[in-house]
Amino acid sequence: MPASLSVSSSSSSSSPMLRDLPVLLVAVVWGSSFLAVQRVAEPRTVVAMLVLRFGLVLPLLGALAWPALRRLTRAEWLGGAGLGLGLSGIFLLETYGAVHTSATNAGLIISLAMVLTPLGESALRRTAPPRAFLAAAGLAVLGVALLTGDGGLRPPTLGDLLVLGAALVRSAFVLATARVRAIRTTDTLAITWIQLATATSVFAVVALSVGPAPWTLARSYGAGQWAWLLHLSLFCTLFAFFVQTWAVRASSPSRVSLLLGTEPLWAAVFGITVAGNRMGPLALLGGALVLVATEWGRRTAPAPDHAPEPATGAEASPQSVPA
Repeated sequence: MPASLSVSSSSSSSSPMLRDLPVLLVAVVWGSSFLAVQRVAEPRTVVAMLVLRFGLVLPLLGALAWPALRRLTRAEWLGGAGLGLGLSGIFLLETYGAVHTSATNAGLIISLAMVLTPLGESALRRTAPPRAFLAAAGLAVLGVALLTGDGGLRPPTLGDLLVLGAALVRSAFVLATARVRAIRTTDTLAITWIQLATATSVFAVVALSVGPAPWTLARSYGAGQWAWLLHLSLFCTLFAFFVQTWAVRASSPSRVSLLLGTEPLWAAVFGITVAGNRMGPLALLGGALVLVATEWGRRTAPAPDHAPEPATGAEASPQSVPA
Protein backbone atom coordinates (compact mmCIF):
# COMPACT_ATOMS: atom_id res chain seq x y z
CA MET A 1 0.00 0.00 0.00
CA PRO A 2 1.44 3.41 -0.91
CA ALA A 3 2.35 5.82 1.83
CA SER A 4 -0.35 8.21 0.66
CA LEU A 5 -2.93 5.63 1.73
CA SER A 6 -1.51 5.07 5.19
CA VAL A 7 -0.81 8.51 6.60
CA SER A 8 -2.91 7.74 9.65
CA SER A 9 -5.51 5.23 10.72
CA SER A 10 -8.18 7.94 10.94
CA SER A 11 -7.62 9.24 7.42
CA SER A 12 -7.59 5.72 5.94
CA SER A 13 -10.92 4.91 7.56
CA SER A 14 -12.78 8.21 7.18
CA SER A 15 -11.86 8.94 3.57
CA PRO A 16 -13.47 5.77 2.14
CA MET A 17 -16.58 6.42 4.22
CA LEU A 18 -16.85 9.98 2.90
CA ARG A 19 -16.52 8.64 -0.65
CA ASP A 20 -19.19 6.01 0.02
CA LEU A 21 -21.91 8.37 1.29
CA PRO A 22 -22.59 10.16 -2.05
CA VAL A 23 -22.68 6.79 -3.84
CA LEU A 24 -25.20 5.49 -1.31
CA LEU A 25 -27.33 8.58 -1.94
CA VAL A 26 -27.20 7.76 -5.66
CA ALA A 27 -28.61 4.32 -4.82
CA VAL A 28 -31.45 6.05 -2.96
CA VAL A 29 -32.42 8.33 -5.86
CA TRP A 30 -32.05 5.47 -8.35
CA GLY A 31 -34.38 3.45 -6.13
CA SER A 32 -36.96 6.20 -6.55
CA SER A 33 -36.50 6.14 -10.33
CA PHE A 34 -38.57 2.95 -10.72
CA LEU A 35 -41.60 4.73 -9.34
CA ALA A 36 -40.85 7.86 -11.38
CA VAL A 37 -40.53 5.97 -14.66
CA GLN A 38 -43.90 4.31 -14.06
CA ARG A 39 -45.42 7.79 -13.79
CA VAL A 40 -43.98 9.16 -17.05
CA ALA A 41 -43.46 6.27 -19.49
CA GLU A 42 -45.06 3.24 -21.10
CA PRO A 43 -43.57 0.82 -23.66
CA ARG A 44 -44.26 2.97 -26.72
CA THR A 45 -42.98 6.20 -25.11
CA VAL A 46 -39.73 4.90 -23.55
CA VAL A 47 -37.33 6.44 -26.08
CA ALA A 48 -39.12 9.80 -26.22
CA MET A 49 -39.07 9.95 -22.42
CA LEU A 50 -35.34 9.22 -22.38
CA VAL A 51 -34.74 12.11 -24.83
CA LEU A 52 -36.61 14.45 -22.50
CA ARG A 53 -34.98 13.07 -19.36
CA PHE A 54 -31.44 13.52 -20.64
CA GLY A 55 -32.05 16.56 -22.84
CA LEU A 56 -33.40 18.66 -19.98
CA VAL A 57 -30.12 18.52 -18.03
CA LEU A 58 -27.76 19.21 -20.94
CA PRO A 59 -28.09 23.04 -21.04
CA LEU A 60 -27.60 23.40 -17.28
CA LEU A 61 -24.66 21.03 -17.12
CA GLY A 62 -23.20 22.50 -20.32
CA ALA A 63 -23.20 26.00 -18.85
CA LEU A 64 -21.36 24.78 -15.77
CA ALA A 65 -18.91 22.65 -17.74
CA TRP A 66 -18.28 25.10 -20.62
CA PRO A 67 -14.86 26.41 -19.40
CA ALA A 68 -13.60 22.83 -18.97
CA LEU A 69 -15.16 21.65 -22.25
CA ARG A 70 -13.22 24.30 -24.18
CA ARG A 71 -9.93 22.89 -22.86
CA LEU A 72 -10.57 19.24 -23.74
CA THR A 73 -8.42 17.40 -26.23
CA ARG A 74 -9.72 15.26 -29.09
CA ALA A 75 -8.80 12.11 -27.15
CA GLU A 76 -10.83 13.28 -24.14
CA TRP A 77 -13.86 14.00 -26.33
CA LEU A 78 -13.61 10.56 -27.91
CA GLY A 79 -13.15 8.85 -24.53
CA GLY A 80 -16.21 10.55 -23.08
CA ALA A 81 -18.26 9.81 -26.20
CA GLY A 82 -17.34 6.14 -26.02
CA LEU A 83 -18.58 5.98 -22.43
CA GLY A 84 -21.74 7.80 -23.54
CA LEU A 85 -22.47 5.04 -26.04
CA GLY A 86 -22.24 2.53 -23.22
CA LEU A 87 -24.53 4.67 -21.10
CA SER A 88 -27.16 4.79 -23.84
CA GLY A 89 -27.02 1.00 -24.12
CA ILE A 90 -27.62 0.60 -20.39
CA PHE A 91 -30.72 2.79 -20.45
CA LEU A 92 -32.21 1.34 -23.60
CA LEU A 93 -31.78 -2.24 -22.40
CA GLU A 94 -32.82 -1.60 -18.81
CA THR A 95 -35.86 0.57 -19.59
CA TYR A 96 -37.21 -1.62 -22.37
CA GLY A 97 -36.54 -4.70 -20.28
CA ALA A 98 -38.28 -3.24 -17.24
CA VAL A 99 -41.47 -2.49 -19.18
CA HIS A 100 -41.57 -6.02 -20.64
CA THR A 101 -41.01 -8.01 -17.45
CA SER A 102 -42.06 -7.88 -13.81
CA ALA A 103 -40.49 -5.48 -11.34
CA THR A 104 -39.47 -8.54 -9.30
CA ASN A 105 -37.40 -10.04 -12.09
CA ALA A 106 -36.00 -6.69 -13.26
CA GLY A 107 -34.86 -5.72 -9.74
CA LEU A 108 -33.13 -9.04 -9.16
CA ILE A 109 -31.48 -9.37 -12.56
CA ILE A 110 -30.08 -5.82 -12.73
CA SER A 111 -28.57 -6.32 -9.24
CA LEU A 112 -26.30 -9.00 -10.70
CA ALA A 113 -24.07 -6.12 -11.82
CA MET A 114 -22.66 -5.96 -8.28
CA VAL A 115 -21.32 -9.50 -8.75
CA LEU A 116 -20.32 -9.14 -12.38
CA THR A 117 -18.27 -5.98 -11.70
CA PRO A 118 -15.79 -7.42 -9.16
CA LEU A 119 -15.52 -10.58 -11.22
CA GLY A 120 -14.69 -8.50 -14.29
CA GLU A 121 -12.25 -6.38 -12.30
CA SER A 122 -10.49 -9.49 -11.01
CA ALA A 123 -10.32 -10.92 -14.52
CA LEU A 124 -8.71 -7.72 -15.80
CA ARG A 125 -6.20 -7.78 -12.95
CA ARG A 126 -5.74 -11.57 -13.27
CA THR A 127 -6.20 -11.94 -9.53
CA ALA A 128 -8.83 -13.68 -7.43
CA PRO A 129 -11.17 -11.40 -5.44
CA PRO A 130 -11.06 -11.80 -1.65
CA ARG A 131 -13.22 -14.65 -0.43
CA ALA A 132 -14.88 -12.36 2.10
CA PHE A 133 -15.94 -10.00 -0.69
CA LEU A 134 -17.36 -12.87 -2.73
CA ALA A 135 -19.29 -14.04 0.32
CA ALA A 136 -20.64 -10.52 0.90
CA ALA A 137 -21.65 -10.18 -2.75
CA GLY A 138 -23.37 -13.57 -2.63
CA LEU A 139 -25.23 -12.54 0.52
CA ALA A 140 -26.29 -9.31 -1.18
CA VAL A 141 -27.65 -11.23 -4.17
CA LEU A 142 -29.57 -13.52 -1.82
CA GLY A 143 -30.95 -10.46 -0.05
CA VAL A 144 -32.01 -8.87 -3.32
CA ALA A 145 -33.65 -12.13 -4.39
CA LEU A 146 -35.69 -12.21 -1.18
CA LEU A 147 -36.42 -8.49 -1.33
CA THR A 148 -37.57 -8.32 -4.94
CA GLY A 149 -38.85 -11.86 -5.41
CA ASP A 150 -40.37 -12.63 -2.01
CA GLY A 151 -40.49 -16.30 -2.94
CA GLY A 152 -39.17 -17.02 -6.40
CA LEU A 153 -38.91 -16.24 -10.14
CA ARG A 154 -40.91 -17.20 -13.18
CA PRO A 155 -39.24 -18.51 -16.38
CA PRO A 156 -37.10 -15.92 -18.24
CA THR A 157 -38.76 -13.76 -20.87
CA LEU A 158 -37.40 -11.40 -23.51
CA GLY A 159 -37.63 -8.62 -20.94
CA ASP A 160 -35.56 -10.64 -18.47
CA LEU A 161 -32.86 -11.14 -21.09
CA LEU A 162 -32.83 -7.42 -21.90
CA VAL A 163 -32.35 -6.53 -18.24
CA LEU A 164 -29.57 -9.13 -17.98
CA GLY A 165 -27.92 -7.40 -20.93
CA ALA A 166 -28.24 -4.11 -19.07
CA ALA A 167 -26.51 -5.62 -16.03
CA LEU A 168 -23.63 -6.80 -18.22
CA VAL A 169 -23.29 -3.40 -19.90
CA ARG A 170 -23.54 -1.60 -16.54
CA SER A 171 -20.64 -3.64 -15.16
CA ALA A 172 -18.55 -2.99 -18.26
CA PHE A 173 -19.40 0.72 -18.03
CA VAL A 174 -18.22 0.99 -14.42
CA LEU A 175 -14.96 -0.80 -15.24
CA ALA A 176 -14.39 1.22 -18.41
CA THR A 177 -14.97 4.54 -16.62
CA ALA A 178 -12.18 3.64 -14.23
CA ARG A 179 -9.78 2.62 -16.99
CA VAL A 180 -10.15 4.99 -19.94
CA ARG A 181 -6.71 6.60 -19.87
CA ALA A 182 -7.70 9.61 -21.97
CA ILE A 183 -9.99 10.97 -19.23
CA ARG A 184 -7.99 10.18 -16.11
CA THR A 185 -7.32 13.84 -15.33
CA THR A 186 -10.32 15.31 -17.14
CA ASP A 187 -12.81 17.55 -15.35
CA THR A 188 -15.71 15.41 -14.09
CA LEU A 189 -18.41 17.89 -15.15
CA ALA A 190 -17.07 17.96 -18.70
CA ILE A 191 -16.91 14.16 -19.00
CA THR A 192 -20.42 13.82 -17.55
CA TRP A 193 -21.77 16.30 -20.12
CA ILE A 194 -20.14 14.46 -23.02
CA GLN A 195 -21.57 11.14 -21.82
CA LEU A 196 -25.09 12.52 -21.45
CA ALA A 197 -24.92 14.41 -24.75
CA THR A 198 -23.80 11.27 -26.57
CA ALA A 199 -26.56 9.19 -24.97
CA THR A 200 -29.17 11.84 -25.79
CA SER A 201 -28.04 11.87 -29.41
CA VAL A 202 -28.49 8.09 -29.59
CA PHE A 203 -31.97 8.33 -28.08
CA ALA A 204 -32.92 11.15 -30.48
CA VAL A 205 -31.89 9.09 -33.50
CA VAL A 206 -33.83 6.05 -32.26
CA ALA A 207 -36.87 8.24 -31.53
CA LEU A 208 -37.11 9.13 -35.24
CA SER A 209 -38.49 5.65 -35.92
CA VAL A 210 -39.78 4.43 -32.53
CA GLY A 211 -42.83 5.81 -30.74
CA PRO A 212 -44.04 9.42 -30.56
CA ALA A 213 -41.79 12.44 -30.99
CA PRO A 214 -40.33 13.80 -27.73
CA TRP A 215 -42.12 17.15 -28.13
CA THR A 216 -45.42 15.34 -28.63
CA LEU A 217 -44.90 13.43 -25.41
CA ALA A 218 -43.89 16.63 -23.60
CA ARG A 219 -47.15 18.35 -24.63
CA SER A 220 -49.16 15.44 -23.25
CA TYR A 221 -47.66 15.66 -19.75
CA GLY A 222 -49.51 17.25 -16.86
CA ALA A 223 -47.98 19.04 -13.87
CA GLY A 224 -47.47 15.81 -11.91
CA GLN A 225 -45.74 14.05 -14.76
CA TRP A 226 -43.45 17.04 -15.31
CA ALA A 227 -42.52 16.93 -11.62
CA TRP A 228 -41.56 13.26 -11.91
CA LEU A 229 -39.65 13.93 -15.13
CA LEU A 230 -37.66 16.74 -13.50
CA HIS A 231 -36.85 14.38 -10.62
CA LEU A 232 -35.56 11.85 -13.13
CA SER A 233 -33.53 14.50 -14.94
CA LEU A 234 -31.97 16.46 -12.09
CA PHE A 235 -31.49 13.82 -9.41
CA CYS A 236 -31.58 10.39 -11.05
CA THR A 237 -29.52 11.52 -14.05
CA LEU A 238 -27.42 14.67 -13.49
CA PHE A 239 -26.57 14.17 -9.82
CA ALA A 240 -26.31 10.37 -10.01
CA PHE A 241 -23.97 10.10 -12.97
CA PHE A 242 -21.76 12.95 -11.81
CA VAL A 243 -21.26 11.16 -8.49
CA GLN A 244 -20.72 7.77 -10.15
CA THR A 245 -18.10 9.15 -12.54
CA TRP A 246 -16.31 10.80 -9.61
CA ALA A 247 -16.56 7.76 -7.33
CA VAL A 248 -15.20 5.07 -9.65
CA ARG A 249 -12.23 7.30 -10.41
CA ALA A 250 -11.53 7.94 -6.72
CA SER A 251 -12.33 4.53 -5.26
CA SER A 252 -12.71 0.87 -6.24
CA PRO A 253 -15.27 -0.03 -8.94
CA SER A 254 -16.25 -3.02 -6.81
CA ARG A 255 -17.05 -0.81 -3.81
CA VAL A 256 -19.09 1.52 -6.01
CA SER A 257 -20.98 -1.35 -7.62
CA LEU A 258 -21.80 -2.99 -4.28
CA LEU A 259 -23.16 0.26 -2.81
CA LEU A 260 -25.23 0.86 -5.93
CA GLY A 261 -26.51 -2.67 -5.42
CA THR A 262 -28.69 -1.38 -2.56
CA GLU A 263 -30.87 0.25 -5.23
CA PRO A 264 -33.59 -2.47 -5.00
CA LEU A 265 -33.83 -1.88 -1.25
CA TRP A 266 -34.56 1.81 -1.74
CA ALA A 267 -36.99 0.98 -4.53
CA ALA A 268 -38.90 -1.11 -1.99
CA VAL A 269 -38.82 1.73 0.54
CA PHE A 270 -40.32 4.16 -1.98
CA GLY A 271 -42.83 1.52 -3.04
CA ILE A 272 -44.04 1.14 0.56
CA THR A 273 -44.07 4.81 1.56
CA VAL A 274 -45.23 6.39 -1.71
CA ALA A 275 -47.00 3.72 -3.75
CA GLY A 276 -48.51 1.88 -0.76
CA ASN A 277 -46.92 -1.49 -1.54
CA ARG A 278 -46.64 -4.08 1.22
CA MET A 279 -43.64 -6.32 1.98
CA GLY A 280 -43.86 -9.86 3.28
CA PRO A 281 -41.52 -11.43 5.86
CA LEU A 282 -39.11 -12.74 3.20
CA ALA A 283 -38.83 -9.30 1.59
CA LEU A 284 -38.11 -7.68 4.97
CA LEU A 285 -35.41 -10.30 5.62
CA GLY A 286 -33.95 -9.62 2.18
CA GLY A 287 -33.72 -5.91 2.88
CA ALA A 288 -31.80 -6.56 6.10
CA LEU A 289 -29.43 -8.92 4.28
CA VAL A 290 -28.73 -6.28 1.61
CA LEU A 291 -27.75 -3.72 4.26
CA VAL A 292 -25.50 -6.19 6.13
CA ALA A 293 -23.88 -7.47 2.93
CA THR A 294 -23.25 -3.96 1.61
CA GLU A 295 -21.39 -2.89 4.75
CA TRP A 296 -19.45 -6.17 4.84
CA GLY A 297 -18.54 -5.84 1.18
CA ARG A 298 -17.59 -2.18 1.58
CA ARG A 299 -15.00 -3.20 4.16
CA THR A 300 -13.61 -6.14 2.17
CA ALA A 301 -13.82 -4.91 -1.45
CA PRO A 302 -10.59 -5.05 -3.49
CA ALA A 303 -8.68 -1.81 -2.99
CA PRO A 304 -7.53 0.38 -5.89
CA ASP A 305 -4.06 -0.41 -7.24
CA HIS A 306 -2.80 2.85 -5.77
CA ALA A 307 -4.13 6.15 -4.52
CA PRO A 308 -5.25 8.88 -6.90
CA GLU A 309 -2.52 11.35 -7.73
CA PRO A 310 -3.05 14.97 -6.72
CA ALA A 311 -4.53 17.07 -9.49
CA THR A 312 -2.75 20.17 -10.66
CA GLY A 313 -4.23 23.54 -11.45
CA ALA A 314 -6.76 25.72 -9.67
CA GLU A 315 -9.31 22.94 -9.30
CA ALA A 316 -8.58 19.36 -8.28
CA SER A 317 -10.11 16.76 -10.52
CA PRO A 318 -10.82 13.18 -9.41
CA GLN A 319 -8.44 10.61 -10.86
CA SER A 320 -9.35 7.27 -12.39
CA VAL A 321 -8.36 3.92 -10.96
CA PRO A 322 -5.32 2.62 -12.85
CA ALA A 323 -5.64 -0.64 -14.79
